[in-house]
Amino acid sequence: MATAQPKKLLILNILDIMKRRTDADHRLSQQDIIRILRDDYAMSVDRKAVKRNLMDLIEYGFQIEYTEIVRKGKTGEDEPIFTDWYLEHEFSDAELRLLIDSLLFSRHIPNSQCRELIEKLEGLSNDYFKSHVRHVRNLQENKPSNKSLFLTIEVLDQAISRRRQVSFLYNAYDVDKKLHPRKGEDGQEKVHIVNPYQMVATNGKYYLICNYNKYGNVANCRLDRITGIKLLDTPAKPMKEVRGLENGLDLPKHMAEHIYMFSGDSVRVTFRAKRYLVNDVIDWFGKDVKLSDVSEDEMTVTVQVNEEAMKLWAMQYALHVKVLSPQSMKDEIKLNLETALSKYTE
Repeated sequence: MATAQPKKLLILNILDIMKRRTDADHRLSQQDIIRILRDDYAMSVDRKAVKRNLMDLIEYGFQIEYTEIVRKGKTGEDEPIFTDWYLEHEFSDAELRLLIDSLLFSRHIPNSQCRELIEKLEGLSNDYFKSHVRHVRNLQENKPSNKSLFLTIEVLDQAISRRRQVSFLYNAYDVDKKLHPRKGEDGQEKVHIVNPYQMVATNGKYYLICNYNKYGNVANCRLDRITGIKLLDTPAKPMKEVRGLENGLDLPKHMAEHIYMFSGDSVRVTFRAKRYLVNDVIDWFGKDVKLSDVSEDEMTVTVQVNEEAMKLWAMQYALHVKVLSPQSMKDEIKLNLETALSKYTE
């Protein structure tokens, strides 16, 4: 049996009951609340005290709903009865499940941190919701091993807000399946200094849109590959001094042009594609693509896109897409396809 608690905790205990035990599908009468207080909190209270505290919570701002019915009292007069009490939670179960699913299938949050976040999200609902998500398991093999991700995000958030540079080690996987810092020409771990502008999530990964201090173009760095990040005192380079960001960062445009988040310049590309690819084209390049010469079977597509990303995308869709221009890209893709085909037919 629970240890008896002081009466001053009554309102907190009632709030706890409303949070954990109620929702629109699970409502409690005042007698139910009295019973739970007695059994689980070792508190003996009357119906008037319960109602008074519930009304105080409502007055304080908690979205507690109830049903008011009228019955005849002992003297024959109408007597209002308040019942079916429940808390309208800030997030619906469907909204919480959507957030939890986003974490489960995220490829940039380590397992331990993912579990902690899910537990916090579960705490925003009630006991009934928690019982529905216990069977869910995440995809272990898709999770990164870099556990400093949240620290990286925190430091970058400060740097972007304060317009400061950051330094960090940028890592890559080796055959041992572990992250190792990239090294400079001297064989030592290379410290990168960048000007950070924006963090974005795309293709299941988290990226930093930035500029390497000694170069003039925009770059995209994987956050889960960053370790040893430090906030520097030096001011960040203004965007207008970075090629491609002269007029500021147009995020939708940037994401559409950098479909694989490769660094480098964007070029104007025209390709012929099967008409049934229209969904894929819009998913990858956005609605600003230009469609022309549309027939029953094919269409011509014109996009502004990162050059290296477009080469990879065209190779991926080689059976359905033919690049028309620029000619240099068309020739390179053709050569790559011929080389790949010859290796498989040798």
